[in-house]
Amino acid sequence: MVVELVGAFNELTERMNVLSSSSSRLLFKALKLSIPILQSLPLSADSRSPLSKALSVALLLADLQMDAEVISAGILRQVVDAGAISIQQVRDRIGIGTAHLLHESLRVKNNVNLKLQVLDDETAAALRKFCLTYYDIRALILDLAVRLDMMRHLDYLPRYQQLMISLEVMKIHAPLAHAIATNYLSFELEDLAFQYLFPYSYLYVDTWLRSNEAGGKPLIDIYKEQLLQCLKNDPVLAPMVEDVCVQGRYKSRYSTMKKLLKDGRKPEEVNDVLGLRVILKPRSDVENMSEVGERACYRTREIVQSLWKEMPYRTKNYIARPKANGYRSLHMAVDVSDNGKTRPLMEIQIRTEKMDMLAVNGTASHALYKGGLTDPEEAKRLKAIMLAAAEVAALRLKDLPSSNHKGIEIDQRDRVFRLLDKNGDGRISIEELMEVMEELGAPGEDAQEMMQLLDSNSDGSLSSDEFGMFQKQVEFMRNLEDRDEEYRTVLNEKLQMADNSSLIQVYREELGNRLAS
Repeated sequence: MVVELVGAFNELTERMNVLSSSSSRLLFKALKLSIPILQSLPLSADSRSPLSKALSVALLLADLQMDAEVISAGILRQVVDAGAISIQQVRDRIGIGTAHLLHESLRVKNNVNLKLQVLDDETAAALRKFCLTYYDIRALILDLAVRLDMMRHLDYLPRYQQLMISLEVMKIHAPLAHAIATNYLSFELEDLAFQYLFPYSYLYVDTWLRSNEAGGKPLIDIYKEQLLQCLKNDPVLAPMVEDVCVQGRYKSRYSTMKKLLKDGRKPEEVNDVLGLRVILKPRSDVENMSEVGERACYRTREIVQSLWKEMPYRTKNYIARPKANGYRSLHMAVDVSDNGKTRPLMEIQIRTEKMDMLAVNGTASHALYKGGLTDPEEAKRLKAIMLAAAEVAALRLKDLPSSNHKGIEIDQRDRVFRLLDKNGDGRISIEELMEVMEELGAPGEDAQEMMQLLDSNSDGSLSSDEFGMFQKQVEFMRNLEDRDEEYRTVLNEKLQMADNSSLIQVYREELGNRLAS
């Protein structure tokens, strides 16, 4: 359990951009409380261990850069669901913020399920609006992360249940994820629901999109690396910018299907299959950052033009002529066909960090509008409430960004050690180790055995270096588990393919034909 505690804590905190000492303590407490309970629960219906399931949800939330209260609620959600601990106990032992989020997320789960009797478009839009205006937005994100984790492991259910859950996701949860600007969640929820609802259509679209790969590597990754290297090596651009970021657009199977079927486009007319976004950070030591940023955008466009053939009729200059809402960016489309192979046009957006921030804020209001709020002013108001709630949580946890990122990394290197070293003397004593083990439900002898294993100089306590060696062993063990899962998936596919083409399979088919005749 100590291995699980240390490993899970490190994996979660490594994915979080900003982490204060109060956030560290909160996550550590949530893991200490939940791990013994989760390990005592029976396997989930999808045959996963409850601990693995809880950590999957928590890691999803960490990847979304949610705060420690939301992630701790994700860790404890399954424990509360199983009735192993009450929300009152969570409030007393973890904190009121985590308890509030659990209470809200369970309300979302129960109330939405009660109202999902009719799934026509009007009812679905009304329900989405209700969720957006009634519940804590962070609780909605927690519920969506739980829903995505479930969708990733839906194979165990009967077909009709898969269809009903996928229909709910397509009508309610995916648009909600889009409305609160978590595209990472909405795209995957849509694609998974699409896969279950229309498996043959999904297969055709997926096969077509995979044809835009070279040697098993997505083309978008190849173009992304090619452009990034050219931008970083350009002697004209280098004096203008401190940093360059190139993002590849996620290819949604569902949105591609809509364009091919609903909009009636031909495959070559689906222009957002390939898409790159260049975000430039102008130098801060220049007099006019805004002007330098604009020049950097135009230089980037010239570099793109030197790499691929530009489609002039698809070029839009929103820097010289911004949109009414202040949106500024360069848009262009290029032809990336090569060796006689026709490919969809690749769309490219070029902007500075400031332009991108304004674009994202505008997109957030637009997303809320599309998610079910028919009044744009109401969408703007809700977006302001969402941002304010996030700021309040950050202040409560003191998770405020620091300009000294390097210093933060050094301070966090031995964060688990400092959490276990409660008296701050620079060593973990047997008493401190026993206290943690007792909180995990382990007997005192286990603490003695662990101390003997890790205490290399036999002085009866653990130094930072000795505990650091243990952390490396934990990381090694967890990497082995991940690699085993990766190998299992690959071998399962390969062996299944081998069996399908084997003589045994041929004999089975011949025998079946004879019996049928």
